[in-house]
Amino acid sequence: MEDKKGFFNKLLKKGNKNAAIKNINYISAKELRKISKENRKVTDEFERLRNRKDVPESEYKTKMKNPENVLEIDDLNTYFFTDIGTVKAVDGVSFEVPKGKTVGVVGESGCGKSVTALSIMQLVQRPQGQVVKGEIRFSTDDFAYDIAKTPTEHMQKIRGNEISMIFQEPMTSLNPVFKVGMQIDEVIELHNEGMTNEEVKARTIEMIKMVGIANSDGVYEMYPHELSGGMRQRAMIAMALACTPKLIIADEPTTALDVTIQAQIMDLLRQLKDKINSSIMLITHDLGVIAEMADYVVVMYAGRVVEKGTADEIFHNPLHPYTVGLMASKPSSNRRVERLYSIPGSVPNPVNMPNYCYFKDRCSRAFGACNGAYPPTFAISDTHKVACYHYMDGKEGQDV
Repeated sequence: MEDKKGFFNKLLKKGNKNAAIKNINYISAKELRKISKENRKVTDEFERLRNRKDVPESEYKTKMKNPENVLEIDDLNTYFFTDIGTVKAVDGVSFEVPKGKTVGVVGESGCGKSVTALSIMQLVQRPQGQVVKGEIRFSTDDFAYDIAKTPTEHMQKIRGNEISMIFQEPMTSLNPVFKVGMQIDEVIELHNEGMTNEEVKARTIEMIKMVGIANSDGVYEMYPHELSGGMRQRAMIAMALACTPKLIIADEPTTALDVTIQAQIMDLLRQLKDKINSSIMLITHDLGVIAEMADYVVVMYAGRVVEKGTADEIFHNPLHPYTVGLMASKPSSNRRVERLYSIPGSVPNPVNMPNYCYFKDRCSRAFGACNGAYPPTFAISDTHKVACYHYMDGKEGQDV
């Protein structure tokens, strides 16, 4: 395995020399061909490893660092090898999801939240998108899997059964030409081969009732376009929970729903989590939802985790300047302001990221140390960690 890692590092370094193009407004045909050739070398090698037959169990079976966690992400790197260079969508992300808890993942659009979730589900678009490094340890009843290395045929038994995902937009996630009941039936049949057709239908109707849809028999026979946005989202939740998964990934489950329906969906998720004793990884832009739902919070920026801790620590004692900016930008009924705060500047170009802190150019508290390498993660407490040089001694430093 060490030889393979060394080979990948050589390929990536060689590819990145061609990928790190300063001016992406114009790329010559010669440069495009060169980048495409290097990308094919890298992605073909990953695909060759992915498509092997009879992969030994020792490669993908592992042990959890903490048996109280259902999921442990350790130095996850997911890259997209595009014609203009390598996009490091997820760049060294690490966090845990404890059993029976809700972990909220927040950050602006494009920070890598959804790509992290898709990496956990092995749904990153291949061959351009690849998990190039890191571990995704997932605990089952029997043993732990490293999902980053788990073969596709084994992952098909985990996806939808042990880990399920509620996607962002139900209208594009549900198949428009099949009835809602048939689509939920398919999930149950796939993971419960011994069930009869009558048992599968009864389970589907039970799930539709569980998510608060009164006319369960009628909805079973309806097509997605015949349901309202809130009803479609409930159907998606029923599909995700049909096999009582250990981990539910909810990727902005209340997007495009009105406020009252949002509250109902979040209440429903909370009740069902307790009912089936599962964990939730909740991805959202809405800090109010995170404050209400999450036990732990992970703040992401430009493909990296900049701060993580308990919900109390993040909301009552935000430390990273980006987290502080997020908190200042949310409206509050306790204060009156003429204009909400917005973080100045923009996110760096993902093809050509700087070699210093990604937030430095937007940060009002940048000082001398910020000109060095990207800051490591500093522990403020057992649960509260932040990637900022102001806290290199485990407490707030001085601007120099």
